[in-house]
Parts: sequence; C-alpha cells; structure tokens
Amino acid sequence: MIIAQPVESYPRIASIVTDGGVIAFRTDTFYGLGADPFNHSAVHKIKQLKGREAKPILVVISDFDQIERFISDRSKTFDLLAEQFWPGPLTLIANTATAVPEEITAGTGTIGVRLPDDDSVRALLRACGGALTATSANPSGAEPARTAKEVEGYFGVGVDLIIDDGEAQSDRPSTVVDARANEPKVIREGAIAWAEIQNLIAQARSELIRNRER
Repeated sequence: MIIAQPVESYPRIASIVTDGGVIAFRTDTFYGLGADPFNHSAVHKIKQLKGREAKPILVVISDFDQIERFISDRSKTFDLLAEQFWPGPLTLIANTATAVPEEITAGTGTIGVRLPDDDSVRALLRACGGALTATSANPSGAEPARTAKEVEGYFGVGVDLIIDDGEAQSDRPSTVVDARANEPKVIREGAIAWAEIQNLIAQARSELIRNRER
C-alpha cells in the first residue's frame, strides 16, 4: 500500500514500525527499507526482501544524540566528520554498542550510521522512535528505487507500507567512510567526494601541529 506522508500519518506509520513491520520511505538519497533496528524479526524480513544475508544494514537517526544507542565509542575522526558533514549524505562506520542486534551488523561488530539532511525525513524518524534501518529499497543487485512506484514494482505486498514522499532528491548514494580509527578509510565514494574528506582531515592535522608548536 502506498500513502502520502502528511504529519497526521505519523502515528499510523509509527504503529507499523512498533509492531515489527517494514516500511519504505524516501531518505535524503534514495528510498530505503525502514524498520526498528532493535527488532530482530523485522530486520530479518528486510534481509529476506533484499535477498542478501551477509551485509550490514545502515541506520539513519533523527538527531545526533541518538548516536549513543548504536555505537560504543567515537574516534576523533568520527566527531570531526560528523561535525562537518552532518546532516548530510555521509555514512560513518563505527564499533557497535552491545545492544545492537547481530542482524544489523552481520557479525562485523560495526555499524554504519547517517544523520539525513532532510527535515521531513528526520521528522519521520522522530515519530518512529529516533532511528530506522535505511538499506536501499531494491533487491540486491538492482538499481536503487527513486520513487514510491519503483519500490512497489520491486516488492509489491512484501512491504507493509510505502510512504510516497516524492522523487529521490539525489542521483548518488551516500559516501561511506570507516571512521573507527583516526585514519579514515573510504568504503564507497558517493555524494560527498573523498578528496573533500581528505582535505578536511589534512587541515585538522595541520591545525593540531600549529597548536602544539605555539
């Protein structure tokens, strides 16, 4: 079923998520499959829909203070990149908090988290408890869905609710960076150029050296 996303629909959407359902919603990049990240059966259902079992699942958060629910520690690089690029299309990988289900981490002990640069997306996340999974709403190997109709074409009745919030605002996925250590590693270059991230790191190091020399 496809519905629009007026504010009055939030209680209905939140109820579906609370009951272990899976929704499809537009993120700040493409459409994603949303579920309660702490609901094992809901996350398992997403993996069945995607047709993949061995990859971690991205989580999007409504506000920065939600981050403590999902990661166990933050490197200085994590904080630097989050301060510069969040909200925005940057997924940061960190070590998971103990409460995060293994279905999310795929046994890696890590999790990718993003704070979307879209007011309506963050409002939806707040209505659903502050965070949702957001793996792309397409079968593994297929092109990411850019509209609600494309999601429906992929999954039909497999998703409990598809929220039509217009066409995707980006033609590129988020950039994914492993920020567990002070030396970040690019996993996927997307909407934010890796060179831009490297320049920021270099500037921060230069500033640190200058401060030490004073």
